[in-house]
Amino acid sequence: MFQKSDKKLSRRNLLKLGTTGAFAVLGSALLNPSSLFGRPPVAQAHDKHEIHQAMKEQLHEGMKHGYVPSNEITEGFKAAQHALTAFDYGKVSLLPDGRTLREYEIVAYETNVEIAKGIKFPGWTFNGTIPGPTIRCTEGDVLRVKFTNGTLHPHSIHFHGMHPTNMDGLESVLSGDSFTYEFEAKPAGMHVYHCHVAPLARHIHKGLYGNFIIDPKKPRAAAKEFNMLMNGYDLDLDGENEIYTVNGYAFAYQQEPIKVKAGELVRIYLSNLTEFDLINSFHLHANFFNYYATGADPEARPAYTDTIMQCQGERGILEIVFPLPGRYMFHAHQSEFAELGWMGFFIAE
Repeated sequence: MFQKSDKKLSRRNLLKLGTTGAFAVLGSALLNPSSLFGRPPVAQAHDKHEIHQAMKEQLHEGMKHGYVPSNEITEGFKAAQHALTAFDYGKVSLLPDGRTLREYEIVAYETNVEIAKGIKFPGWTFNGTIPGPTIRCTEGDVLRVKFTNGTLHPHSIHFHGMHPTNMDGLESVLSGDSFTYEFEAKPAGMHVYHCHVAPLARHIHKGLYGNFIIDPKKPRAAAKEFNMLMNGYDLDLDGENEIYTVNGYAFAYQQEPIKVKAGELVRIYLSNLTEFDLINSFHLHANFFNYYATGADPEARPAYTDTIMQCQGERGILEIVFPLPGRYMFHAHQSEFAELGWMGFFIAE
C-alpha cells in the first residue's frame, strides 16, 4: 500500500534536483525524502519564498547539464512503446441487421505500474496498464463492452460521445461485479473514456482512462498513425504532480525517438487526462501541423500551428508532414512538464 512519508516530497522539492538524475534518485527519495535536501541553500532557507527561490536556482543549474534518459528496456518503457501503435478493434462479428458488432472485455485492476526507471506508481488500471487500451471502431458500429471490477473500490466506465443515458457510466460497478455497456458508436472523432466514480479526481489520477477513436465511415487519408495520451503522476498524494508523461512512461520517446518518413503524412490521436493541472499542451519543433479539435469532421478547416493546448478530457487529431530528414523535438510547452518527463523526438528518415 502506498504511504505518504512524514517528510513531504512535493513537485517543488523534486524540481530542486533539476532533470539531471532526478528520476534516478526519486525512488529512494520516496523512502528517505531527507536525501533530497542535504545541503544549502535549501537547508538554510527559512520561509516558503526562500525555499522556492533556492529550488529554482538549483533547477537552472541542473538544466545546464541536460537530461540523459535511461537506455534500459524496462517494463514501463515497453508498455509506452506498445501503447503508441496499439489499437484495440475488439472481437468483430455481424449483427442480423448487417451492422458490425465489436466486443471488448475490460477489467479494473490495482496494479503497480512502472512510470520511470525504478519508480512504480500504485495505480488503478483498465486491463493492467496506464493508459488503458485504445478502443477503436467505425461510426455506426455497435460496441459491447463487458466491464468487470477486480478492485476493492467501486468503478465505472464513462465513454465520451453519444449514447443512451443508461450507458453513461454514472452508476458504480461494485467490487467483483460486472456490467456490459452497449451502444452505437457516434459521432466520428477522437474521444476518451474514464472512470466516473467520486472522488473523480482520484479515480482519474490513479489511471482509469484511455483513448477512444471512432473512425468516420469515409476513411481518412492513409497515414502513419500514433496514439498519445498525456497524463501526470502525483507520487506523494499532495495534489501536485511530480512526473508527466505521454503514454505513461517518462521520457519514453526521448529514450527511443519515434521513426517516421520525411514527406509522408503522420497522424496523431492526442488526448489529455492530466489531473491537478488545468491544461496540458503539445509543441512541435522545426515544423507545423494541422490540428482538428475532437476530429469529428475530416473535412473541417484545421488550425495550422506548432502548439496546441488541451484541458482535461479534451482531445484532437494532429496531421503532420516532416519536410526534411532530421530530429524533431516535441514536448509540453509548460517547461516544468517537459523537464519532468513529457519530452520526446521524432526522427524523420
